[in-house]
Amino acid sequence: MILAHYYQESEIQDVADFVGDSLALAQQAAKTKADTIVFCGVHFMAETAKILNPGKLVLLPDLKAGCSLSDRCPPAAFKHFVDQHPGAFVVTYVNSSAAVKAMSDVICTSSNAVKMVERAPKDRPIIFAPDQHLGRWVMKKTGREMILWPGSCMVHEIFSEKEILRLKAENPDALVIAHPECEMAVLRHADFIGSTKALLEYAVASQKKKFIVVTEVGIIHQMQKQAPEKTFIPAPPDNGCACNECPHMKLNTMEKLYLCMRDKTPSLELNPLLSKQALTPLQRMLEWS
Repeated sequence: MILAHYYQESEIQDVADFVGDSLALAQQAAKTKADTIVFCGVHFMAETAKILNPGKLVLLPDLKAGCSLSDRCPPAAFKHFVDQHPGAFVVTYVNSSAAVKAMSDVICTSSNAVKMVERAPKDRPIIFAPDQHLGRWVMKKTGREMILWPGSCMVHEIFSEKEILRLKAENPDALVIAHPECEMAVLRHADFIGSTKALLEYAVASQKKKFIVVTEVGIIHQMQKQAPEKTFIPAPPDNGCACNECPHMKLNTMEKLYLCMRDKTPSLELNPLLSKQALTPLQRMLEWS
């Protein structure tokens, strides 16, 4: 089974058996009957699939496809952070390593982060990691105070408030739709905030015909496929680029996908004990979802 994230290049999305966001991909990985999973995404996503399917072959076209959020939350530093807050309930974003997941009480995605925090025990403080911007947005939505790990996504933190305002002025008939990993200065100008899947569904269902899309540009391929009569404008970052792409996601290519399926390598391997420890908070997320 070929699983592909919305941020993969359009050609990979078109050949995948299933395209989705982190939550949907985890759900598909958990229920697939296939004996081999080819994960066109980044390393932590393939790790998640392997944790949920320890006996299956999980392939990643490029093992170097990492994640800035995961990299900015080293397990040793995170353990020290958690130890400083004894008794805290740890809610960890899926964009994290298996080792960090193993120290958590429940995993979340941007699709279900609000629900996971609302289900957290009311009598315990909450640690939210590793995305501080998503954490602040969840705090605003739930009214629950949380201790935030100071991490961020290299793609979403680079969007420019100035550029969003310029695009709004140039396109007064457009709605701004943004991912909650963006900084609050950007989110305050959004007409709708949601996960990658939520942005797609909102844009397709809306009566509006033009959208300024403030997330990784890969999602626009699905938006255009499902609503070809609409206009989708990628929000530029503050470095002058015309779009905003995740360099890690784009390490996977059609050639690498072909070779990985032909040769059944590179495969994802995890320490069995670590995998078992990380499975518990992942299963809790799937149950609560």
